[in-house]
Amino acid sequence: MQSNPRADLRAASIRRAFLRLGLAIVSAAIVFGVWELAARVFKLPVYLLPPPSLIFAELSQRLPRVLEHAQATTASMLMGYALGVVVAIPLAMALAYSRLFEAAVYPTVVFLQILPKIAIAPLFIIWFGFGTLPKVLLVFLLTFFPIVVSAVAGFKSCDPDIIELARSTGAGGLKIFLKVRFPSALPEIFTGLKVAAALASTAAVVAEFVSSDKGLGYLLLTFNGELLTSMVFGTIIVLGVIGLALYYIVEFTERLVIPWHVAARADEVALRAV
Repeated sequence: MQSNPRADLRAASIRRAFLRLGLAIVSAAIVFGVWELAARVFKLPVYLLPPPSLIFAELSQRLPRVLEHAQATTASMLMGYALGVVVAIPLAMALAYSRLFEAAVYPTVVFLQILPKIAIAPLFIIWFGFGTLPKVLLVFLLTFFPIVVSAVAGFKSCDPDIIELARSTGAGGLKIFLKVRFPSALPEIFTGLKVAAALASTAAVVAEFVSSDKGLGYLLLTFNGELLTSMVFGTIIVLGVIGLALYYIVEFTERLVIPWHVAARADEVALRAV
């Protein structure tokens, strides 16, 4: 039976992704082990730096409450992130293919990114009230800019010689975009998607600090006010796991969609050398 090189490449890329995830889990276990040992040896006060064993014990006792708030935070993250993707990629296409549109709109995009999001959050409360919408909009504002910048760079980086070659074969504008421009821009687009995924949890928590009565940000403020340092750390860990999950989902999707990218091939060479 003849093998499919593209399928083999995709399978190898997926295996490397799972191997990297396993290495990350091992590294986290080592960090928690060192943390536990240091807390025990130096007898650090639990209100300053509780050991991981205490953190996970307290977290397990309050897990239903934490998961309920985590669900609200995750929903805001995913909706804001999805909105950022839906808006950013078409906007990047327009910016890349129209110099006039880029000159008119791009400064506004940069200005929105420069504005401190913590200062915008109270305005969203005034305009939209408490609830999910202000959090979604704040996540959107923080995540769409890196996607726009990366996607614009990707669309502009296509080799003109390849485009001319495609035109010489009779390919039209739409076919050139689908077969040449968009695939060549995908590595840059996924770079922006991964940066945005890492920022999504930060944006959601900032929004919940200001304008929410539920979510992990609200829970952090509650535990901090009660001086439950172990639960503050536990909530941060849960938030980090959610952010990492979103990041690795994007990275896994990248390896499925563009297993031919040079970064994937470089990972393969590095892993073979280990």
